Amino acid sequence: MSGYFRTAILLAAMTALFMGVGYLLGGSGGMIIAFVVALGMNAFSYWNADKVVLKMYKAHEVDEATAPEFHAMVRDLARNADLPMPKVYIIDDPQPNAFATGRNPSNAAVAATTGILQTLSYEELAGVMAHELAHVKHHDTLIMTVTATIAGAISMLANFALFFGGNRNSNMGFIGTLALMILAPLAAALVQMAISRSREYEADRMGAEICGQPLWLASALGKIAGGVRRVPSEAAERNPATAHMFIINPLHGERMDNLFSTHPATENRIAKLQEMAAGMGSGMGGGYTQAYDDAGSSGGPSGGYAGGSARGTGGSVPNAGSRPGAGPWG
Repeated sequence: MSGYFRTAILLAAMTALFMGVGYLLGGSGGMIIAFVVALGMNAFSYWNADKVVLKMYKAHEVDEATAPEFHAMVRDLARNADLPMPKVYIIDDPQPNAFATGRNPSNAAVAATTGILQTLSYEELAGVMAHELAHVKHHDTLIMTVTATIAGAISMLANFALFFGGNRNSNMGFIGTLALMILAPLAAALVQMAISRSREYEADRMGAEICGQPLWLASALGKIAGGVRRVPSEAAERNPATAHMFIINPLHGERMDNLFSTHPATENRIAKLQEMAAGMGSGMGGGYTQAYDDAGSSGGPSGGYAGGSARGTGGSVPNAGSRPGAGPWG
């Protein structure tokens, strides 16, 4: 509950900031206009954001015929999470990463890059997909769409400050208007990033519960982080506003767990998952020992989901390295 309360407070702060910028620019009338603009932008985002981002990354939908084992994995995890089956997409990108999108669980989609499919073991990929389904279950995809839209609206309004000169009754002057232009977007970005970090920790926790093995996700996070450091994503670099959607920030130079990061530090997330595993008495091959700096090596322990969920196609899954260029799930 603390995560939800923190998110509610941050969303309230974002809304208050937005309304305040509108008031400073145009008084009560400016605040109302800003509110109407935000409603329009949020309505568009609510209905179309998922389609836009999937198209942005040239994601293609897969099904039981085109990616049987990956599709079956998502189906089984969705059943474990008591969620409707989301649409499943694959992105042709060598960087290992994944995200979820959609306005609600009934209209959700999960997407994984070819890089992550080639890098992770079956269990690690299950941990990642469980994390993404946790975002869906928590309605994080909608929360982050709304916060990104409001942050964008605040930046837009702040950029108009010099043209409108601010509210005549506010006596901001040139210096005050300039400060508004700089500080308002910065404050909005900080709040957006804080919300994103809060939701990532919650999704890690619930994702571990969905797949039943916190250490699967812990191992996956280390490998993904290493892959992100080595392999740039051209699509993500062209669209940095989408960085908060991914399980690991896809942009280079974003590793610090501070106010300016969209994600918690990977080391901190792994440590929390290890603590959770110790509390559950779970393990992965006798305990998680994958070094953070050794991320990126493929393969891992075999076996199905915790709790007896079977793999979609049965039998053992080949090591990712045994099928170069294709990966075991595509």
